Amino acid sequence: MVVIMNPDAREENIMAVVKAIESVGLTAKIMEGAQQKIVGVIGDKTRMGSLAVEAMEGVEQTVAISKSYKLASREFHPANTVVDVDGVKIGDGNVVVMAGPCAVESREQLLEAAKIVKAGGAQFLRGGAYKPRTSPYSFQGLENKGLEYLAEAREVTGLKVVTEVTEVEAVDAVAHYADILQIGARNMQNFRLLKEVGRCNKPVMLKRGLCATIDEWLNAAEYIMNEGNHNVILCERGIRTYETYTRNTLDMSAVAAVKHLSHLPIIVDPSHGTGKWRMVKPMSFAAIVAGADGLIIEVHPNPAKALSDGPQSLTPENYREVMRGVYKISDFMKAENLFTDYMKD
Repeated sequence: MVVIMNPDAREENIMAVVKAIESVGLTAKIMEGAQQKIVGVIGDKTRMGSLAVEAMEGVEQTVAISKSYKLASREFHPANTVVDVDGVKIGDGNVVVMAGPCAVESREQLLEAAKIVKAGGAQFLRGGAYKPRTSPYSFQGLENKGLEYLAEAREVTGLKVVTEVTEVEAVDAVAHYADILQIGARNMQNFRLLKEVGRCNKPVMLKRGLCATIDEWLNAAEYIMNEGNHNVILCERGIRTYETYTRNTLDMSAVAAVKHLSHLPIIVDPSHGTGKWRMVKPMSFAAIVAGADGLIIEVHPNPAKALSDGPQSLTPENYREVMRGVYKISDFMKAENLFTDYMKD
């Protein structure tokens, strides 16, 4: 439930509502709406029956939220959330790009990739130190040594670092080195892990599960936010369908759906979404047109020799070509005011 205050409600009116809500054992959160403040109510809304909230001074109306996710809902938080990663903002209307190799293979490979990524205009370096793989015989990553290489690459280039955390025990170590903690598709419903990253002070990028519905995905985000960490970025990376030509089916409609249902920023992963480097460029462009706040794409100095996901990785030349188009499309969308207001029905 949310309590919508009048535009002219005073601070003492708002605090009186908060105090009344908390008096019956519920949690109240104050949020800024477009023109007025909103008090979100978390907990068993039947307890509100003993309160005449709508009769309190400064209250315009109360609205029940039907969705199982509250904190991630746009009903609860009408204004877009902007995640500030040490000065780089995600969700403020400007496209951000995260790029780099699927896996950290060596110090030399990562530093070369980082310099390529930086020169092309990305703000984040992606690279897996811990690699959950379908086959136990595939390259599993360099783990802590990989994290050290990522930190060194950040020092050299100034790029922010996003990397995956795969288990609860590794959260502290990854958080020490990374600027954004990535929760991979296989762990989207690893609830212990979601709760743990929800207790840390680093932004979290939550990838959609292999077969997850949008509702399940947003409920997974709710687990993180319910622990106190509201700096959550959603990532559409494709879902498993009957189609076999592409690695996954990149659900571009999810971008528009999430923009309507949630205030959280969303980025798109066209590399995992298609599994084919030739498709990364058109799907990157489509993601920006759909309203995505950014992209995460795989770039490798020599994809033919990559230890992980070579067929979907861009060469440096192809990466630069994609980046030129992405920013041209983004500039055009903003200049023509073509971004949809997803807050309206």
